[in-house]
Amino acid sequence: MTGTTKVQKRKNVEKKTATTKEANTLRYGPLPKLSNQRIWSRGIMVLGIIVYVWYTSKDGKETILAKQKDVLPLRGQTVECDKKYLNEIKQFSGCIPTKCGRFVSDKLVTINEVEALLNVAKKGISLGMSSGGAAILDLHSGAVSYGDKFVNVYTLDNSQKFITTADLTIYKVVKNKIQHAIAENFGIDSDSLYLTHPTFFSKLSNLEPKTPHDEYWNIHVDKETYESFHYTSLLYLTDFNIDFKGGKFIFVDNIDKPLKNVTVEPRKGRVLMFTSGAENPHFVEKVSSGIRYAVTVSFTCDQSKAVDDPKVQ
Repeated sequence: MTGTTKVQKRKNVEKKTATTKEANTLRYGPLPKLSNQRIWSRGIMVLGIIVYVWYTSKDGKETILAKQKDVLPLRGQTVECDKKYLNEIKQFSGCIPTKCGRFVSDKLVTINEVEALLNVAKKGISLGMSSGGAAILDLHSGAVSYGDKFVNVYTLDNSQKFITTADLTIYKVVKNKIQHAIAENFGIDSDSLYLTHPTFFSKLSNLEPKTPHDEYWNIHVDKETYESFHYTSLLYLTDFNIDFKGGKFIFVDNIDKPLKNVTVEPRKGRVLMFTSGAENPHFVEKVSSGIRYAVTVSFTCDQSKAVDDPKVQ
């Protein structure tokens, strides 16, 4: 092969590679710029590059953003921000996302922290003994599912034994880690984020629903359900296909067209973060067996909607 031919072949390969990169940028959006300087509490550092790779089902109707067996430092998908959401959030300086979307990380929370929070969830929710397939425990308001209604967990017998000051310290550490991760991934100032209500533990099973609160599988938008939400996160405390079956978290893209779902399979210690506007409609698949535990940690940009960290009652 002549020197001229080799040079021309190399140029053709470089041109093809550049075209592919451009196409990927148009499809998924630019890779977010992650700082590797910030060290989070307990030495957790922002890790590496977001991997825009996932799996598509055979029928093309489902994309799996994160499988249970994956161990992901960080993986994400950007979507176009809902205009109503963006217009509202623009009034809060430092809290406007550089892009909207959803991100997953399995490296934010330690297994010891997960086990401590799972213990709190099991003990606290057991005090209420919900009669339906969904039960919640809100440490801030004290609300716990009790039969087919809610009561204040702190007024129940033995309530002082289900959570300790050490548990609440872990809860706050985890909340701070998630807050910094949301700020880093969406390009905002972490000081502009405030914990908001409701932030709660959830227990989902295959029991028949007794109230509308038990019907957790309906498609919804967090900002429409909870007005104060601007950024939502979930920390999974149990494993899909090990502790329970069903119960996948599913984003519904193109909601007015033939459905295309983007699925997250819960993994113990996995954190899912997403913007709370109409760009992220979603639902939780019905649990078919076992018990699914998670904790929802929600943030607002509106300081007037902030709640304090919970305290031992």
